[in-house]
Amino acid sequence: MNLGAYKGRVHKPSKVGPRAGGVLLSFLALLLSPFPAQAEDQKNCLAEAVYFEARSEPFIGQIAVAGVVLERVQRPEYPDNVCDVVHQGHYVGGMPIRNRCAFSYWCDGRPEKINDELAWEQALYVAELALDGVRVANTETATHYHASYVRPSWSGDMNFMARIGLHLFYGD
Repeated sequence: MNLGAYKGRVHKPSKVGPRAGGVLLSFLALLLSPFPAQAEDQKNCLAEAVYFEARSEPFIGQIAVAGVVLERVQRPEYPDNVCDVVHQGHYVGGMPIRNRCAFSYWCDGRPEKINDELAWEQALYVAELALDGVRVANTETATHYHASYVRPSWSGDMNFMARIGLHLFYGD
């Protein structure tokens, strides 16, 4: 498994374009590939968030973080797919503005490099479980979380739900 920079792998197009063989191949790719590729992309984006936001947290905390992402996908005030939720933020010239993203790892100024293969495999497993409907009961409707060593401005306006490991979970 290539554990290189992850951002580049998340956004690779799943369809074959016209330059790769003309209209027929593009049409076939459109018919055959979008659904599995989209599902795989969503799983990878969810695993990415779990890996970079919670890989050092207990397993149940990783499930809870994945649940927050999926809860947002279900809400009309957030994007309607996993990749757009975890990459939500303010952008200039196609690049996220540092410290202006919904999930801090995405715009902390550091490259997303997957260096721990075991943690990545667990993040993929957590993503699969969460996409199959597994949730942590006391964080089922959580839309936010933060590390216990920070206090974001929004935390006072939300209902505290639970603490799991170093993360505090909130709902509205």
